[in-house]
Amino acid sequence: MLQLDRKLTLFGLTMIAVGSCIGSGIFVTPYEVVRAVPHHGFVLLIWSVGGLIALTGALTFAELGGMFPKAGGVYVFLREAYGELAGFLYGWAILLVINTGALAALGIALAEYLSYFYPLDYQGRITVAVIAITGLTGLNLIGVNTSQWFANVFTGLKLLAIVGIIVAGLVFFDPSKVQLHFNLAEGTPENLGSALLLALIGVLWSFGGWHHASYLAGEAVEPQRTVPRAMVFGALIVTVTYVLANLAYMLLLPLDAIAGTTKVAGEAVAQIVSFGGKLTAVAIAISIFGTIGIYTMSAPRIYFAMAEDRIFFQGLAFVHPRFHTPSNAMLLQGGWAILLLLFWGTFSELITYVTFMDIAFMALAGMSVFVFRRKRPGVERPYRTWGYPVVPAVFVFISSAFVANTLVQRPRQAVAGLIFVLLGIAAFFLFRYANKAD
Repeated sequence: MLQLDRKLTLFGLTMIAVGSCIGSGIFVTPYEVVRAVPHHGFVLLIWSVGGLIALTGALTFAELGGMFPKAGGVYVFLREAYGELAGFLYGWAILLVINTGALAALGIALAEYLSYFYPLDYQGRITVAVIAITGLTGLNLIGVNTSQWFANVFTGLKLLAIVGIIVAGLVFFDPSKVQLHFNLAEGTPENLGSALLLALIGVLWSFGGWHHASYLAGEAVEPQRTVPRAMVFGALIVTVTYVLANLAYMLLLPLDAIAGTTKVAGEAVAQIVSFGGKLTAVAIAISIFGTIGIYTMSAPRIYFAMAEDRIFFQGLAFVHPRFHTPSNAMLLQGGWAILLLLFWGTFSELITYVTFMDIAFMALAGMSVFVFRRKRPGVERPYRTWGYPVVPAVFVFISSAFVANTLVQRPRQAVAGLIFVLLGIAAFFLFRYANKAD
């Protein structure tokens, strides 16, 4: 029986974790954060909180990744902790809601930045997104070495672009044009708690992805060591990058200007050089393109693992005889992402729809550390969560509070995601009955 190739190194997995996070979010969503909390200090605070959530999550998942170094990552954690149904529902949500919704939103964001050079109407943007998803799915079919090379190159390019913006903000800050107020005791927004949780939608969308390294454990070299380290290193790199990038935006633009544009990075650099907007648009388009490439590679390993467990379409366990990739799983994901593009709404609606479901499952997976410590105390743990039980408890608590607030503040998108999950319960029993009858 054909197997997936173990060729992913620690550097490659770390670049996948970083590249999965840094896509469109840090360039597109700052306007939503500033609208929710129009205060310099609270903006940096909420991005720091997002980094804290990502880091506590990475430290928590590092223990899980060391215990279960298999293809599928979070799917495997949930299956082992709560049973096949929980694992299936995560994979179901990843396919129908989370990863494909993220791909659709990233495709829209890519088209937004390409419109700097050529005006695109709604249909044109959809076309660009479809071409990007289709082309990168095909590239990742060729093999995991090609995927690793792609992730290394494009993640490196996006980090260089952000470092350039950070340096520009520090060098060209003009206090006569931009007044900064970091005192949290002054100018506090009304309904601060709710506003911060609402701002977290864009922040957590931007941080989402460090756990994608766990999906690829089945193709990692020494996965018990490389997977945990890649997630922690990735979360740390992204946190520092995001906080400094937002500081740079605020050094170059007033808050009301940030709140009024979905192209904040381009507008910020345009304050320095006339062609800065277009230059930044190129860098951001490259960044988003790179993240689409990683997402088309990583999540199909979940559907592959589900099929191997005989709780999903059996054809998704197919490994391409030449390229040793889960080609059917990758093609299915690409097709569904394109359907979401055609039938869903705006970028803002997509990220709420995606982030709500993603964080709900992340909280459940974080809880599994407590489950395994109680149920399997003697199992070998190559890595043990630093700061246990406080660190995983912080991750689970903040993630759960975000999910509850989104359900209240944005019920339409949240309920749409829940409906897909409920349908998944029926689908699980149908798949299990059909596959076991074979």
